Amino acid sequence: MGKPTGFLEIERQTDSETAPLERLKHWKEFKIHGDPKERAKQGARCMDCGTPFCHTGHIVSGMASGCPVNNLIPEWNDLIFRGRWKEAIERLHKTNNFPEFTGRVCPAPCEGSCVLGVIEPPVTIKNNEQAITDRAWDEGWVKARVPAKRTGKKVAVVGSGPAGLSAADQLNQAGHSVTVFEREDRAGGLLMYGIPNMKLEKEEVVQRRVDLMTEEGIEFKTGVCIGKDSEWTAERLRKDFDATILCCGATLGRDLPIEGRDANGVHLAMEFLTENTRYQLDNKFDGSIPELNAKGKDVVVIGGGDTGTDCVGTSLRHGCKNVVQLEIMPKPPMERAENNPWPEWPKVYKMDYGQEEASAVQGEDPRAYLVSTKRFIKDDDGNLSGLEICEIEWAKDDQGRFTPQEIAGSARVIPAQLVLLAMGFLGPEQKIVEKFALETDQRSNVKAEHEKYTTNVPGVFAAGDMRRGQSLVVWAINEGRGAARECDRFLMGATKLP
Repeated sequence: MGKPTGFLEIERQTDSETAPLERLKHWKEFKIHGDPKERAKQGARCMDCGTPFCHTGHIVSGMASGCPVNNLIPEWNDLIFRGRWKEAIERLHKTNNFPEFTGRVCPAPCEGSCVLGVIEPPVTIKNNEQAITDRAWDEGWVKARVPAKRTGKKVAVVGSGPAGLSAADQLNQAGHSVTVFEREDRAGGLLMYGIPNMKLEKEEVVQRRVDLMTEEGIEFKTGVCIGKDSEWTAERLRKDFDATILCCGATLGRDLPIEGRDANGVHLAMEFLTENTRYQLDNKFDGSIPELNAKGKDVVVIGGGDTGTDCVGTSLRHGCKNVVQLEIMPKPPMERAENNPWPEWPKVYKMDYGQEEASAVQGEDPRAYLVSTKRFIKDDDGNLSGLEICEIEWAKDDQGRFTPQEIAGSARVIPAQLVLLAMGFLGPEQKIVEKFALETDQRSNVKAEHEKYTTNVPGVFAAGDMRRGQSLVVWAINEGRGAARECDRFLMGATKLP
């Protein structure tokens, strides 16, 4: 702790952003790094508290409290305060394979459990992390690390999202020969197609890391769907490789099977986001938009969270007429409620980038709370024209469970020509689960114990959302690292991987 009084003297200062109306003109990232001297000052706010909850990564009340990859946060905060940026990235890479991803898209549970946050605004941990990793790339400190020798063991990793990439990176550094299979035309999984470019640039950030991993000796096979591909079957993977790690994500979106669901214009959110990102990449962000677009339409996004926000931001960039976001839960309080104490994740009201942009265009937050959709309305040609919605309240049913109940007389119709369902994910797609004959839990996730990652099939491991269900990028990295460790132990009898 270089400045014992830092948190008393220095106010929290986050990175600035391009103004909402300006950034809606393009698909580029809109965060603007502050001066390195300002980041150093922000690092000085870290208290070196005796018990730093920021890097615990515990689950508290069902939510992450602290960093799931156990980043050594107080250490690299102190290092940037002292101007030792190269040591800071070395410390960061000890626990996190891809800080350039988490520094951009992680919701920062570390900040929610920052001890300073009990009495003051927390340390700008996320901004500091991105500043460290971006400077490291700019300075050329992030270089290919080619293993000095190989073990002779071959590992297949299925899925190239954050779990698959971290597992592959760890196993490659252990000396194993790793092949990553990805069904899309580009590697990166969720990082490439599930998160819009304005939050995480693809060619400059994601592809840059994939290229580095290729240089380090990892082979990427894209356009290969294990379980459906006639050449690369589950049987062939088990035959050709000494072990397999499945990191296929929880990509089965939650649908809304109500009246009118077959109307033209109702889509799952990931279908919309994926098609847009693929189109933008294929067309070099030339200002055009894909066939599935929001231009000139009344758009309704059903569901909140990051995916809902991404749909709002993408629709606005398409030039939608209007966008409304419906949430079935109540509006969060402005400050922590008594039943949401520190170090739990603070469930408080905030506007993410998409809501800020909608507010700048439309004059108000696009979200409507405690609203349920009753039916989709379509015209004579089968095209979506509107939604019948109603206000609800949460009340106990006959069995004592809280359920949403319609408020009498609150039903109304709102216009819509495009509806995007962003209500979360049910679990992994079952085709590959069936092909490997894997056991699943009650939520349809692959059954594999945390910290073990072994399935019922010898030599086959599962990690990430496919195992734990829909979660954060940082949890996926945690799982990929853990699965790599246990896979290495399976192959070699012992492991030195963390």
